[in-house]
This record gives sequence, structure tokens and C-alpha cells, in this order.
Amino acid sequence: MNFPSIDPVALRIGTLSIYWYAISYIVGIFGCIFYAQKLSDKYSLDITRKDFDALFTYIVLGVIIGGRTGYVLFYDPIKYFANPLEIFQTYKGGMSFHGGFAGFILASYIFSKRHKIEYLKLMDLAAIVTPFGIFLGRIANFINGELYGRVTNARWAIIFPDSDGLPRHPSQIYEASLEGLLLLVIMYFASKKIHNRCYNIGIFLIFYSVFRIVCEFFREPDMHIGFIISEFTMGQLLSIPTLLLGIYFYNRSRCQSIKK
Repeated sequence: MNFPSIDPVALRIGTLSIYWYAISYIVGIFGCIFYAQKLSDKYSLDITRKDFDALFTYIVLGVIIGGRTGYVLFYDPIKYFANPLEIFQTYKGGMSFHGGFAGFILASYIFSKRHKIEYLKLMDLAAIVTPFGIFLGRIANFINGELYGRVTNARWAIIFPDSDGLPRHPSQIYEASLEGLLLLVIMYFASKKIHNRCYNIGIFLIFYSVFRIVCEFFREPDMHIGFIISEFTMGQLLSIPTLLLGIYFYNRSRCQSIKK
């Protein structure tokens, strides 16, 4: 089937264009903050609404700067170093989850120290709500017609604009379904152990990494990068450290529960 006719620009006001991609990040962050507030109240985590208001700025800066920096360094450094002004054109797409995650970790650490909030408590809370933002981000990738999948004869294959005209897997939808919706459900049930430090961040990193590795088998590697090792892509290689980190946090949480 042909790619649905979706304008990547959601709203035009004179010369100003507001892209769905930008909206997805804004709504995603607002939604995650709102969900986190509800969880904090439900489980008496002693994080106030004032804290969340202050955290919002940290998260926006951490995710956007980290995500863009990660994409520039991991996926296309030659292009962006040759045209540095394009680094700031985030509305055109090009964000790395792993870079955004690293930016979030750093921003949250700085925030927790300044506001005297337990860092691991904050990370566990973030792990529960993050899939909502991932879901919207992948839908935005689909609307942009970017990060599409490999060639396939599947009935649901899509011919994406600005591609080679061959039917391809809608891998953005696969990722939105697994890394977003399914992981959101998994984290909902994991949230019942929110007081068991490191458990939620461990579960999130393990499942996200596994889902990402699986989805990458259907996603077309970036043309300028290709496969890194044999049939493995950059996204899969970057998911190995996060998988190991998730296993570490999960085992740490189990050791803590045994000691109790």
C-alpha cells in the first residue's frame, strides 16, 4: 500500500510551521510528567508538584540535547560537522533514544542533587512513564516517513515517500507497539514494586533493549552507516550496554529485597 497522505507540518501560522515531530516530544514530556505526578501521589513518593514543575525544564533540555547529540555522533557525524547549522533543525527528525536516555540520566542526576531527591527513586519513576513518550516519538517517525523498514512482501507493507519505491515494513509502528504500548503495560504492572529501588529501571532497560534489538531486524539500517557487524545494526549494538545495565539494576533490586 502507498504511504498515507500525512503532512508532517501540523500547523502553519504565517511563516511559522509547527511539525508533528515537535508536538510529539512536547506532548510526550507533558504526558510523562503528568503520569509521574499521579504515581508519586498514589505511592506516596514524596515528590511534590513543585518538584515536577522544576523537573520539566531539566528533562526537556536533557532529552533534546542528549537525543540530538547522540544522533549526530552515532549516526551521521560527517554530515552534521560539515553543515553544523543542521544540528539545530530538530524539527526535521533525527533523535537518538540512547543519546536522549543519557541526557535524561545526567539531567535527572543534576536535578536530584539540587532538589535533594533520591536519584534512584526518580529513575524508577521515570522508567514507568517513559514508554508513553517513546510511543509518540515512533508515531512521529512514521508521519515523517523516516526510519522505515526493510523490503518485504507482507500485505501490510508500505511504499514510503523519498524511498526507492519498494514495499517496506512499517518498522516505526512495530517499535511504537513494542517499545511504546506493550512496554507501557509491562511497566504499569512493574510499578507495583516502585518502592523496590532499581527494579523498575532494570525492567524497563531489559525489555526496551530486547524489543529494540528485535525491531531492528525489520528496520532498514541508515544508508550512510549500513550494518556494523554482520547483520547487526548500530541500534542493536547500542542496545547491548543498556541491556547489561538493565540486568545489573534488576539483580541489584533482588539483592536488596533479599537483605530486607
